[in-house]
Amino acid sequence: MTQTNKTPEPKVESLFNRIAPNYDKMNSLISLGNHKRWREIAMQRLDVQPGNFAIDVCCGTGDWTISLAKAVGPSGQVIGLDFSKEMLKIASEKIKAAGVQDRVTLVEGDAMHLPFDDRKFDVATIGFGLRNVPDADQVLREMVRVVRTNGKITCLETSQPTNPAIKMGWNAYFKTVPVMAKFAVNKYREYHYLQRTTKQFVSAEKLAKMFEDAGMHNVTYRTFTMGAAALHLGRA
Repeated sequence: MTQTNKTPEPKVESLFNRIAPNYDKMNSLISLGNHKRWREIAMQRLDVQPGNFAIDVCCGTGDWTISLAKAVGPSGQVIGLDFSKEMLKIASEKIKAAGVQDRVTLVEGDAMHLPFDDRKFDVATIGFGLRNVPDADQVLREMVRVVRTNGKITCLETSQPTNPAIKMGWNAYFKTVPVMAKFAVNKYREYHYLQRTTKQFVSAEKLAKMFEDAGMHNVTYRTFTMGAAALHLGRA
């Protein structure tokens, strides 16, 4: 178990249910709006094709699910999976508003044990969810299992700047996140947890090695905002 979130899974689920109504607002606030651009770059790198079958693991409120649905078109299908009922409720509303409900199925499920057969999907994504699962290695292995041979797997996640000066500033900024959450949405404790999982998650280099250990090949990555986030891409 290379990276373990030691907070019990029911507590994490409860936390995400509580923050669901303000999740999108806080994502934009914390990332200074950059998360949307990061996801656009991820989609460019993925080069999803019309008719593809994709799964968005830990889909949250569905932003990446919707991007995938637009890319696969009416002839494709997308599964959005999350363990939070409240997140999925918001995702459902956003998917309907985007007009892509004809090609999206939302599933309440466990990223550690994906309820799908082997080699089912062309593409698998996970955005800002890997640091919150009990065993990131297990989730990556599951994503490899359900993706067809040579299919694409990608992760967009917070990361660790390697430059000491930048890392110091990064740490100082993230210490303010719970305070921002307190004033913005009155959720100090919840965002203190998210600040901790961000700080404790592995470096981009380490995550690339985890991709390879899970069975992926042609693993590449790039970092954003001086290392504050990273995009990893591999093939099953």
